[in-house]
Amino acid sequence: MTNPLVTANSLQAKKRRSEKIVIITAYDATFAALFDNTEVDALLVGDSLGMVIQGHPNTLPVNLEHVIYHTAAVSRVTKRAHLIADMPFMSYQVSVEQAVESAGRLVQEGGAHAVKIEGGREFATHIRRIYNCGIPVMGHLGLTPQSVHRFGGFKVQGKDATAAQRLREDAHILVEAGCYSIVLEGIPAELAAEITAEINIPTIGIGAGVGCDGQVLVCYDMLGLNPNFRPKFVKTYAELHKQITQAVQSFVSEVRAESFPTDAHSFHGDLSVTNDSNDAPYNRVH
Repeated sequence: MTNPLVTANSLQAKKRRSEKIVIITAYDATFAALFDNTEVDALLVGDSLGMVIQGHPNTLPVNLEHVIYHTAAVSRVTKRAHLIADMPFMSYQVSVEQAVESAGRLVQEGGAHAVKIEGGREFATHIRRIYNCGIPVMGHLGLTPQSVHRFGGFKVQGKDATAAQRLREDAHILVEAGCYSIVLEGIPAELAAEITAEINIPTIGIGAGVGCDGQVLVCYDMLGLNPNFRPKFVKTYAELHKQITQAVQSFVSEVRAESFPTDAHSFHGDLSVTNDSNDAPYNRVH
């Protein structure tokens, strides 16, 4: 029996039942298919792809076309998980109309179920208009990576009373604007727990403590694909960089020793006259 599709509504229902929400990033079909076959609730095509896929030092070079491309790849194989696409830098800041058009393209061309916007009260009107077009919107407060230059780096936000109060107010404003959930990134755990208790939509934490309604991590980080990037808020659940390095080195060694390919990995005869499916060299099933 196929599990039902996770939706914005079902994520809100999880908060009402005090059930934790789990989100992981995905940027391609292979990883997305693997993740969708687990019990994760949602996949986020984050503009973090600028750092983990494109090799940039931040998310600012990512544009709308990039996110549409990766969202479309993920959406083709996602059958169960809720699919959220990031609104990248300068895809919504210029005007409300630009924000609506960008969100629409992420849904129409990318296949996203929802979009995520960084920022608070300054984008309340943008969020309301997108919501009124029928597109669920996830908010994002705290350490918003698109504001890295204004923050002077990737720094914890909301540490003093004034900043904390503004974040609380922004969370309520985003609820009123129509957000169905809010990511709280890089803020004190106590503040995140207070905001979570004050609002009636789910909070998704990343570097915001256990008091949030759910958690999100970048898949490359939690799988240990980069041994040189280990921030405080990340727990690595595997060390895949070791296995990948070892596998590639084994491949190199076997090719040079002529122990790969063997007869089992080789084709013989005239493939043009056979209909044997076992001779089809490129069958891929997600």
